[in-house]
Amino acid sequence: MLEQTQFVVDREAYEGAAALLDTFGESALAEAATRAERSRDVGNHIHYTRWCRVGRAILVLGDPQPAGMVH
Repeated sequence: MLEQTQFVVDREAYEGAAALLDTFGESALAEAATRAERSRDVGNHIHYTRWCRVGRAILVLGDPQPAGMVH
């Protein structure tokens, strides 16, 4: 089975993820997805991709087993 690795390129995504985790706890990923969908629906592709990156950062932060190289 092919394992998927999440990749997050910017610090802003981690800061957004931390803010959502502080505010929404276990529902942070759902909140990021809701914000991404809302941005997509109004045609704001910049915020859509931002919230998608935040969602990936939440997945990375929630993974108890780091994958790949950690810097």
